[in-house]
Order: sequence, then structure tokens, then C-alpha cells
Amino acid sequence: METKKELKVNAIKNGTVIDHIPSSSLFSVINILGLNKIGQQVTFGFNLESKKLGKKAIIKVADIFFKDEEINKISLVAPDAKLNIIRDYEVIEKRVVVIPDEITGIAKCMNPKCISNHEQMTAHFEVVEKKPVALKCRYCEKITDQEHLEIH
Repeated sequence: METKKELKVNAIKNGTVIDHIPSSSLFSVINILGLNKIGQQVTFGFNLESKKLGKKAIIKVADIFFKDEEINKISLVAPDAKLNIIRDYEVIEKRVVVIPDEITGIAKCMNPKCISNHEQMTAHFEVVEKKPVALKCRYCEKITDQEHLEIH
């Protein structure tokens, strides 16, 4: 009788593991963090079984330790993401993402007439509600809600 083995992703010696990412948000997280432009090893799993999310994604980034303000950007698309900081193959710290009070450069204002959609300027929002997310544009003061949130 043949037994099947589960294929597991290799552990990383040092770096960051981002877990509990909704599968549909994996590539948004990769783009937000700029992981498609780095030289370090990045491993990801997609559509993995999850009791909490149904399907989830995981990202392992070797030799990179994110600052809170960097990692909190992903909270817009992965609000339940968990970070494990790895040193010498051991988890030394666990963190959860937190929606910051301000969002700069990763979301688009839903107002088609907003100057941030027509000029060379970075979109900037104040977070006025965290669950569900509501962002107030610094320029036109229009509220972009979770349903209309567009990440770029």
C-alpha cells in the first residue's frame, strides 16, 4: 500500500513568516511589501487549508525583518495576518498587523474627480474607521469604504 506524504515548505533560518493571509490577497501583499523587487529568497504557499479562513496563503521572507509601519500596510487586505519573526530556525516573536491611523501611497481615492487621481501625487488617507475600513482622502475629503477600496 502506498502512503502519501504531505509536502511542506522549507523552514527559514532568519527572517519573517507572514501567515493567515486570505488567498485572494496574496499578490496584493506581495506588491504592497515590494517582495517582487527584492533579492532575498521569498517562498509562498497559496490556497492552503485554514480552519479560520477556509483557504489561506503564507509568505516566508529570508533575512528581512519588517518595521511595523511597513507591515501594517498589509492590514487593509489581510487584517488577520500574523507575523512570526524567525532567528536560527526558532520563532522569537509573534506579532499581529494593525491598521495604521494614516495610509499613504497604496490605496486609490474612489472619487474620480480627486486631484490625486489626475496629478503626480501620492494618495494620502486618514483612517476614520478600522472595521470595516473607511479612509478619508486628505485632498478631497471623500470617504473610501472597504467595498470600494482599490489597492495599487
